[in-house]
Amino acid sequence: MSVSLTFSAQTSANLTQDAVDGKLDKRRKGIYGPPVGKTMVLFVDDLNMPKKEEYDAQPPIELLRQWLDHKGWYNRVTKDFMQLQDLVFVSAMGPPTGGRASLTQRIQRHFNILTYSTLDSTSIEMIFNKILGRYIGSFADDVKCHVKAIVDGTQFVYNGVEDKLKPIPVKSHYTFNLRDMSKIF
Repeated sequence: MSVSLTFSAQTSANLTQDAVDGKLDKRRKGIYGPPVGKTMVLFVDDLNMPKKEEYDAQPPIELLRQWLDHKGWYNRVTKDFMQLQDLVFVSAMGPPTGGRASLTQRIQRHFNILTYSTLDSTSIEMIFNKILGRYIGSFADDVKCHVKAIVDGTQFVYNGVEDKLKPIPVKSHYTFNLRDMSKIF
């Protein structure tokens, strides 16, 4: 089973807990999980998006940290501890810029962190020169000679858009990657 959550600046701990609790079955007193014999994968996209409170806490993240530390959380109605079993936590997030905050070490210690570095402009130019060059290979020579100029121009526009249109909580759709540039080609 899988549960996908996308955090935003307005995400609350209550919404997060309700989304997960709604998918769990009661196994026996105080123990909850997916249907017997199944494992639930909880995927949280934009983990570092929730807005910080007065004391720099992010309640949805603290709720997940409580589950990771203590294998459960408290039922908000009955105040009983709910032990959660057979759950796997996977998350994705962007670098802490704009509306995104950095995560505390208390939550980071639970993760194996995978990251990638962005390509430099020389590598990007080489990749797209080869792609476009192969596609235009059967065209006339007066068209083939413009491959470098097309790639350079596209990269210039892409870099300008990426620099000027930074993502913020209100405009979180302003996230660009090389997939956007490759759509042109």
